[in-house]
Amino acid sequence: MTQDALLSLLSEYDGGVLVTLKRDGRPQLWNVNHAYDPDERIIRVSLTDDRAKTRNLRRDARASYHVTSEDRWAYTVVEGTAELTPVAQKPHDETVEELVRLYRDVRGEHPDWDDYRAAMVRDRRLVLRLHVERAYGIPRAR
Repeated sequence: MTQDALLSLLSEYDGGVLVTLKRDGRPQLWNVNHAYDPDERIIRVSLTDDRAKTRNLRRDARASYHVTSEDRWAYTVVEGTAELTPVAQKPHDETVEELVRLYRDVRGEHPDWDDYRAAMVRDRRLVLRLHVERAYGIPRAR
């Protein structure tokens, strides 16, 4: 089982489960969409500033991410350290530019980029960059 085989699921699917640690140490899980950059080995996810997952990651940057195949036989769990961008402040700041790239990677073109950019600032969005440190699971049978 190679890391490449496990990590390939991150490129094949754009949804998974983000796991952070609550204050009491128990896991907290969310279904999210992601974009994976295999060259950088980074998973990117759009977050809002006021959510528990963001607060959890600010307190403890350790996180896991789970992706599974449609038949649920193959799966990958990634463990890593979270890096959070600043909260979006202006429609063309660096965070919003990264959110635009993330959206394009996951969904393609947006019908109204000006509206999208304004929403990112209004919603107080930021980007989670989860740096892949370890992966385990069962790769897809080829």
